[in-house]
Amino acid sequence: MEEKMKHLEMIQNVITRMASNSFLLRGWTVTLVVGLLAFANIKEMNIDFMFLALIPILFFWVLDAYYLNEERKYVKLYEHVAMLNSNQIDFSLNARQYESETGGIPSAFLSTTLGLFYAPTLIVVFVVIAIFR
Repeated sequence: MEEKMKHLEMIQNVITRMASNSFLLRGWTVTLVVGLLAFANIKEMNIDFMFLALIPILFFWVLDAYYLNEERKYVKLYEHVAMLNSNQIDFSLNARQYESETGGIPSAFLSTTLGLFYAPTLIVVFVVIAIFR
């Protein structure tokens, strides 16, 4: 039983790191977008810097989808290991076998979790661009 608990703990640590990475990406997205919009210089309104704000949003959205997909795979691995007997524990952290069950990065990209953060951020940038054009 102790081996099983250690293995589950190892998997949980990976899941926690993935969730932490996603949280950090969202913080960086807001920081970079606000910074680029502020750098556009309100008096001169250089529209190029406003368009540059779209790059980190899209880049971090894809990267966040990658981490969410990885997190989903490790959750599946956790569920699998939780069902094993103690003598079946091999301490493997290979979660590739669950790729087909998670829907992959496109599924994570279109998830409600990410969409509710990144879509409004994109909309705000487009609105700001439209207002100052």
